[in-house]
Amino acid sequence: MSEPTIFQIKGKIALITGAGRGLGRGYAIALGRAGCKCICIGRTLEDLAETKRMIEQEQGEAETIVFDITQFNQLKEAVDQIEERFGPIDILVNNAGTEIAEPFLKVTEAHYDMIMDVNIKAVFFLTQAVAEKMKARKRGKIINIGSLGSVIGLAGSSVYCSSKGAITQLTKTAALELASEGIQVNAIFPGYFLTEMTKPFFDDPVHKTWIEDKIPLGRVGTFDDLVGALLFLAAPASDYMTGQSISVDGGWTAG
Repeated sequence: MSEPTIFQIKGKIALITGAGRGLGRGYAIALGRAGCKCICIGRTLEDLAETKRMIEQEQGEAETIVFDITQFNQLKEAVDQIEERFGPIDILVNNAGTEIAEPFLKVTEAHYDMIMDVNIKAVFFLTQAVAEKMKARKRGKIINIGSLGSVIGLAGSSVYCSSKGAITQLTKTAALELASEGIQVNAIFPGYFLTEMTKPFFDDPVHKTWIEDKIPLGRVGTFDDLVGALLFLAAPASDYMTGQSISVDGGWTAG
């Protein structure tokens, strides 16, 4: 099989959650650039419209859906409607995430539930709904987005790290159960990238220095550093890989 073929995803339909901003927007743009039809899900119409504009500016194809993925009782119906309108989902990128940085002893049940609902419960049940469709076709790529918190503890982020640690195990167990259905489930664990969610950390000079000192490659990542891992996991090149996680963190977790 030639190299262009194993990385060919032109014409595939990719569903990306949290696509209105940050890394989610970047994932959508990268997949659009590679020839996918991107179905961009988020909670803010204006943000999604900008993502769509950016994809189309590069001659890509995109559709937007304003939807809160924590509406768990509507997830299956939403997936049904997406496939009826746009066609079968080939690639699912579970990107949407949230964080409230606070000391462990200050965490409230409301904050705990909010973070867990977005970061793991929605991932679980959206994956379930999409995988049910993929199962009938005996093919599909599911890409979960974890973080440094999937691998190490981060003080002040106990709930976030708990949710992202769960992504590690969900990726493995879903991969085992879905392998016989022709579906690969893998994950990307980004390090610190400058986004709206992480901006407060970079605005704090002490925290910024702490981050930079932890990265062996000596710099904070840019979105271009994530594109290779994303396209690899979305393409036939990764057909014999499932239940795995790729850390893209400048070497942080190598130590």
